[in-house]
Amino acid sequence: MATINPYQAYQQNSVMTASPQELTLMLYNGSLKFIKMAKRAMADKHFEEKNTNIIKAQNIVQELRITLDLKIEMSAALAQMYEYMYSRLLDANMKNDLEALEEVETLMKDMRNTWKEAMALAKNN
Repeated sequence: MATINPYQAYQQNSVMTASPQELTLMLYNGSLKFIKMAKRAMADKHFEEKNTNIIKAQNIVQELRITLDLKIEMSAALAQMYEYMYSRLLDANMKNDLEALEEVETLMKDMRNTWKEAMALAKNN
């Protein structure tokens, strides 16, 4: 009989019951978590772990990009930003470029914070 990890069950339930806006916020937070882990692994010269975490961050960026509604004017600009972030994550991974990783982290924090503000404004209206 398989044992159920309560934390995993909670996480899965959180995702299954989240609104699309909350899911987007979770993606932003997840990417920041993986970037932070990649930075730590890079500093410790754990290159396989760095690679794994950067790929996870790249996958999140790709998910954010492909879920854009391109009928909305602002989506084109966001798509370009996500493409840029993805390419900088590639640079960070291939060249062990900490500056590229930190640049994406800053951009992602800005986007996450803006998203949180938009969610708060929408909730108050």
